[in-house]
Amino acid sequence: MSDPYGWLKAFHILAVISWMAGLFYLPRLFVYHSENAGKIEIISVFEVMERRLLKAIMRPAGLVSLVSGLVLVHLGGWGHPFPAWLVWKLLLVVALTGFHGLLEVHAKRFRENREVKSGRYFRVINEFPTLLVIGIVCLVVLKPA
Repeated sequence: MSDPYGWLKAFHILAVISWMAGLFYLPRLFVYHSENAGKIEIISVFEVMERRLLKAIMRPAGLVSLVSGLVLVHLGGWGHPFPAWLVWKLLLVVALTGFHGLLEVHAKRFRENREVKSGRYFRVINEFPTLLVIGIVCLVVLKPA
């Protein structure tokens, strides 16, 4: 308990894992949701699952990830000028946050029965967070110059 930075880092990693789980799973739910259009009983189940995933896991975990990450940057002495690897990592985190925002838009469209994207579209975008997290992890672990 004597290493607050280490505890914050552990908390940050746990939040990121939770957020990423949602970012991987929600597009998959959208695949099934879009492929079952017109089946009211099934659609209502997907809407509940999507809402709970967003409200109970993704939003809180994403917020904790972002805030704890910024605190780690501050406490870790990664001030100006930021190392190049950190700049790239932060840009990838911004892209990941934008992807989360895109999923929020799609969830709203599904709730309003206005979503027109196909299951194939959601299968393709489901790969986006994987690519981003690969880049983020490589940058954090390797810290290339």
